Amino acid sequence: MRMRLAGCLAAGVMALSGSASAQDAKQILDLTKTSWIAVREYQGQDLVYFSNILAWRCGVERIRYAVNGEGLKRLETEPCYTDEVSPNAIKAEGVQPYVAFPQGSVKSVMVEVSFPDGSEQVMDYARAQVLTR
Repeated sequence: MRMRLAGCLAAGVMALSGSASAQDAKQILDLTKTSWIAVREYQGQDLVYFSNILAWRCGVERIRYAVNGEGLKRLETEPCYTDEVSPNAIKAEGVQPYVAFPQGSVKSVMVEVSFPDGSEQVMDYARAQVLTR
């Protein structure tokens, strides 16, 4: 998957310093909001990946999404591994970093990220903006 340069740089800085605080996560996610998600066509499905947001989940209160204007759904996430070197690690054990839909059905995705301070960031994506091949 593609990741914009700002996201790579921000991820590298945070990886060196360890776990992301809520303020760190908020700043990084603001810088990388154009790449919060990706849609991949795979084996007859549209997979909506949330990897970028999930990498900062330890500083996030809640992640919700809506596909094609339908109601918001809470994204199930892995816990923060606070006793480990990389608390934000995505292990994908039991919880995948994507949600699956029938292929071609995802036309738009709205993502809402809520932070512990009560603030929110919202981003809307058209399929063409986030489709990876």
